[in-house]
Amino acid sequence: MTPRRSGCDQAVILVGGEGTRLRPITSLVPKPVAPVVERPFVAYILENLVRHGVRRAVFSTGYLAEAIEAEIGDGRRFGVAVDYAVEDKPLGTAGAIKNAAGKLDAGPFLAFNGDVLTDVDLTALIALHHAKRAAATIYLTPVEDPRRYGLVELRGDGAVANFLEKPGEWQGEALINAGVYVLEHDVLEMLPAGVMFSIERGVFPRLAQAGTLYGFVGTGYWRDIGTPESYLEAHFDILDRSVFTHVVEQMGDTYTYVAPSASVDPSARLVPPCYIGDGVTIGAAARIGPLAVIGAGSRVEAGASVVESVVQGDVAIAANAVVEHSVVVRGSSLGEGSHVSQAVVGEGCRIGAGNRLANGISLYPQTVVPDGSVQFRELTEGRENR
Repeated sequence: MTPRRSGCDQAVILVGGEGTRLRPITSLVPKPVAPVVERPFVAYILENLVRHGVRRAVFSTGYLAEAIEAEIGDGRRFGVAVDYAVEDKPLGTAGAIKNAAGKLDAGPFLAFNGDVLTDVDLTALIALHHAKRAAATIYLTPVEDPRRYGLVELRGDGAVANFLEKPGEWQGEALINAGVYVLEHDVLEMLPAGVMFSIERGVFPRLAQAGTLYGFVGTGYWRDIGTPESYLEAHFDILDRSVFTHVVEQMGDTYTYVAPSASVDPSARLVPPCYIGDGVTIGAAARIGPLAVIGAGSRVEAGASVVESVVQGDVAIAANAVVEHSVVVRGSSLGEGSHVSQAVVGEGCRIGAGNRLANGISLYPQTVVPDGSVQFRELTEGRENR
């Protein structure tokens, strides 16, 4: 796809947080490079930036900064020039943007929260910003249940009228801050250097009062991947094309991707949509999908089943094991006949044969569960499913 000309060719991506809500998926890997359908998560942000003509991105990093830089590098393989500004201590959204100021050219820039998966039309967002001669423009997305978020009210001309704290009760749809901004370079002068400071609380209300803050109501896809459940749902949305990504081209009309180096037994059943990574082995009569991702180098043995789940790289799933609506982090193994349902298995765990893990349990890295030692019963609508 030919990049569009958006009138803004630089961005700051805020990736300094620890990703604590996403643990144990992020216990040993920073959230920005946690794999999502076999790519580091921030690759999807970079992909959308490139699609809209953005040529440079500055990663404002902090926690596990070296791991992020090692994974993303100079950005060349993603089609964008990447630089880094590292926080010595947590600085909040405004502080992190200020910390990256020395890496920015003059002119407007985009700012992205690094845990947002979206295919927002950045060209339209930037066009509105320029048309309104705004100091800052916020991407707003409508949600049915806004109780987890702060709400934004707009005037008739699109200017931000008011910010509301998280409502206890709410009827109907509401607009929330989706964590993507266009900022004029002058806004940097409002940001203190080297201290914890929030642009949402410390700057945007002042700009709204001055009448120079506008909202862009997007109709595209948006998801915060801050929790294991949302991380899992993001995979589903990519696989079923709720969000536009490069995976659409990989999977084609069959909604199925099998890497050329993967080995799939002829008797195995692949139920679309599903994604089979490099060097994966799928055994006889195994079932993969729907809505399943098997990461590079993983092995699913005979009769095993992976449904509505993410299995990261180098995972071993023994014969007749079942994984459903779960995440199994890289390097783990599940024993024969084990059953993992609505669970997260952290990196390098060893789950022995015959165990049953369910009901939202999370196992932290390197946990060992001996054969037959755990027998969770699943709970469905408050009743035991025996």
